Amino acid sequence: MPFNELITPARCALALVDFQPAMFQGVQSHDRKLIMDNARILARAARLFDVPVVLTTVAKDSFSGPFMPEVTDGVFPGHPVIDRTSINAWLNDDFRRAVAATGRRRIVIAGLRTGACVNFPTLDMLREGYEVIVVTDACGDTSAEAHERAVQRMIQAGAIPMTALQFVFELQQDWARSGTYEGVMDILRDLTPYGIQVRFSKWALGEHASEAG
Repeated sequence: MPFNELITPARCALALVDFQPAMFQGVQSHDRKLIMDNARILARAARLFDVPVVLTTVAKDSFSGPFMPEVTDGVFPGHPVIDRTSINAWLNDDFRRAVAATGRRRIVIAGLRTGACVNFPTLDMLREGYEVIVVTDACGDTSAEAHERAVQRMIQAGAIPMTALQFVFELQQDWARSGTYEGVMDILRDLTPYGIQVRFSKWALGEHASEAG
């Protein structure tokens, strides 16, 4: 498994799992707003770089509620969302088919909660020969320990940990890639503390510099 190989838009797919109201309510391992922002970062980066995306929910109508609209309406309007009864998404035929249909063997995954809805399909995908990258700061669980034990278990099984911003930067890799540069800057400005630096740099190199001149 190429642990030292950076991700590229042409070789990975993104699976976002169970970002739903009932799932968020039990999260105590992270600030829930941070998880929401990181999920949006992943979604917007995937759209910007044309990375295939699989969206899935569990028990949407009976228990958990809809997938967060900031992703479904704001980033992927009209994109299918696979609803399941199974805690483990890999037990769902539609989810497995959707992952296979991406044509990618490197799957980046994030979701709620870490110990079940992320952990279970990750272990099964690894067993099926997929390379799985877990975006740990876009996941959460009922306690910090529950999250960390799940992350450790997935790493021990062969998964690779990553952060949401790492996903963005590995896809971009070079600021000279002008086709996605402004899109990345928009993501940073809207959703990350790094956006403060982006705004300051724009000011320092733009309006302030012209005034000084």
